[in-house]
Amino acid sequence: MEEKKYLKWYNKIGYGSGDIAGNVVYAFLTSFMMVYLTDSVGLAAGVVGTLIAVSKLFDGFTDIFFGSMIDKTHSKMGKAKPWMLYGYIGCAITLICCFAVPVSLGTTAKYAWFFISYTLLNGVFYTANNIAYSALTSLITKNSKERVQMGSYRFIFAFSTSLLIQAITVGFVDKCGGDAAAWRTVAIIYAIIGLVVNTISALSVKELPEEELNEGEVKDDNEKYGMVQAFKLLVKNKYYMMICGTYILQQLYGAMIGAGIYYMTWVLKNKNLFGQFAWAVNIPLIIALIFTPTLVGKWKGMYKLNLRGYVLAVIGRALVVVAGYMGSVPLMMAFTALAALGQGPWQGDMNAVIASCSEYTYLTQGKRIDGTMYSCTSLGVKIGGGIGTAVVGWLLEFSGYIGTNATQPQSALDMMQFMYLWLPLIFDVLIMFVLSRMNVEDANKKLKAEKGIVTDEVTDASDIN
Repeated sequence: MEEKKYLKWYNKIGYGSGDIAGNVVYAFLTSFMMVYLTDSVGLAAGVVGTLIAVSKLFDGFTDIFFGSMIDKTHSKMGKAKPWMLYGYIGCAITLICCFAVPVSLGTTAKYAWFFISYTLLNGVFYTANNIAYSALTSLITKNSKERVQMGSYRFIFAFSTSLLIQAITVGFVDKCGGDAAAWRTVAIIYAIIGLVVNTISALSVKELPEEELNEGEVKDDNEKYGMVQAFKLLVKNKYYMMICGTYILQQLYGAMIGAGIYYMTWVLKNKNLFGQFAWAVNIPLIIALIFTPTLVGKWKGMYKLNLRGYVLAVIGRALVVVAGYMGSVPLMMAFTALAALGQGPWQGDMNAVIASCSEYTYLTQGKRIDGTMYSCTSLGVKIGGGIGTAVVGWLLEFSGYIGTNATQPQSALDMMQFMYLWLPLIFDVLIMFVLSRMNVEDANKKLKAEKGIVTDEVTDASDIN
């Protein structure tokens, strides 16, 4: 029996466009914040890295908090939409603040300004917005095929935005004057774009009634739970822990790729190559996302597709290392594209995997915690991205890098090579291992069979398009 359809094509595109707003923040922050602070503001990479790491101590609490708050929200707009809509206002303001450190301040005051702005952006506003946005995957449709489609649309927009941000920002900043004030101007423009798009995305979809989400069951007071109980439900779900780990590794990977701006500038002697490598990363990802729904249908699930994809990704990154030591930029780009092609399917269907993970908690614990479950998206992005950026700062500081110098020591150049060539390969190998254990779809099928629950299966590739 075919699953009921809930969404029109414009709902899916409207939802997916929300990641334009998300990546206006995330891609800009992770790719350029460190180089802005070290080279334009004159702050020490190691100190910045330490402040980011300290900020992450706050994030773990806020992820579970906002996930729990979304689950408890009951409004005319729904559970998640209000948090997505209003949370981004704070994102826009604090993004600008992160790239508007007053040059007239003393050094300590500059660090304080950055730390407060960064912590509010990541620990409060981005958390509320991102968890709510991700949770909509479970709240606006119960159709597993539509959830995969939503993930594909979402990350097509995400990687297109990331590509655009990485490709044009360096030149955009130079045209605006190339100094600290230029970074502030660019941040203001990006923040306004994000605010407009996020509002359109939030208003383009409608959440399902809770009675329909709960399959006709009405929750009573005994089903209410606090943040502590929500946390216990999460850690009891091994697949949630796996997804969190994968997200963190992905963001560590992304931070090292973002550090490529240093590698291109000092090792390859051409900072404009950073934008060209962004094309090599993002275009294959977008191509893979287009075909992900069809491949999920063809292989009757997400597990095999994700695992095989990351086998390809590991091979691609290993060849990037070889090409890097050969000194061949064209080969590096070609193998970077191959690796990105393998990473694409997981990017496209991860939201659907999280929805299955949430279903696993419902089948094993009898609790629906969709908002809290999607905390793994924000938790992984912020902790992984934050630690990754911090590690970049620490490694650069350890190697003797000084952003305001005209030349860098050989130790710094060697470190940039290690960060850009070897660390991404290591992270991809670890992700491949975790994905080999993440067959939550099969676990849910077995649980449903034990409970006598009839399920709709994906039987034809055309059904999922």
